[in-house]
Amino acid sequence: MRPAVLAVDDDAVNRHIIGEILRRDQMDVSFADSAEQALRLLESPQSHFDIVVLDRMMSGVDGIEVLKRMKSAPRLADTPVVMQTAAGAPDQVSEGLSAGAHYYLTKPYAPDALRTIVRAALSDARSRNELQIRAESTVGALGLLQRGEFECRTLEEAQGLAGLLAQLGTEPRVVVVGLWELLANAIEHGNLGIDCSQKAELLRQDGWLVEIRRRQQLPEFKEKRVRVEVERRGEDIEFCVRDQGPGFDYANYLELDPCRAFEPNGRGIALARLMSFRTLGYEGAGNIARATLKAAIRRTPS
Repeated sequence: MRPAVLAVDDDAVNRHIIGEILRRDQMDVSFADSAEQALRLLESPQSHFDIVVLDRMMSGVDGIEVLKRMKSAPRLADTPVVMQTAAGAPDQVSEGLSAGAHYYLTKPYAPDALRTIVRAALSDARSRNELQIRAESTVGALGLLQRGEFECRTLEEAQGLAGLLAQLGTEPRVVVVGLWELLANAIEHGNLGIDCSQKAELLRQDGWLVEIRRRQQLPEFKEKRVRVEVERRGEDIEFCVRDQGPGFDYANYLELDPCRAFEPNGRGIALARLMSFRTLGYEGAGNIARATLKAAIRRTPS
């Protein structure tokens, strides 16, 4: 099914350009020329959009207000938003990131930049949806778990493990996204040695998954595993995620950095820390992550 896009911009030329670019990329594009029209379309029960490309600065109600309204509505809260803007100052980007615009484009932008960021946002949304379905459908006697150890090698195994372990938290649909980010980071960047700039370029070329699978077959990477240790500590659950890589400069990735807002990746750990866990930090060189959350399932007294 072709992705459904809502392009919101009060400039007719900009709307035309967005439509031409994304329709060539096999997407169905609808338009709104104001924030008010966008909200009517978004809030209509008959409408569904997979992604919104939203102009920040419009006459009347601006894009930030549209974004806040979307994030406060349960039906729209998970819809990814790409904020297109000429307002690229760090404080302005920070405001947008805090409001939920985790994908940014600075006007004017090249067609490939729009395609790349929209594809990345759609891919992230699909992954989140699949993970949330796994989290909701995975059942087991996790209430008996006091301590456990798990291993995964591939992204597919990581998805299944994230779906299972998310059941330990009070909000599995939120926890699963954070666990996935930690596991995917450990596999891609830790064990396979793909750094953030390399991943960005692979996403632009639509070659990210191909490169992941290629590297996993190479002798130097084939046996590398990610180990996950889980332990119940009173009312909390603690996760320890270890990869076999050399580590990374994690301090730069624990906060939503406006400097990375215009890249198709690089925000996952910060979002996991912000949304999924009570605490999240890294140890040593950065190949050990520790996260805690409030436990949902308790042991049943015998």
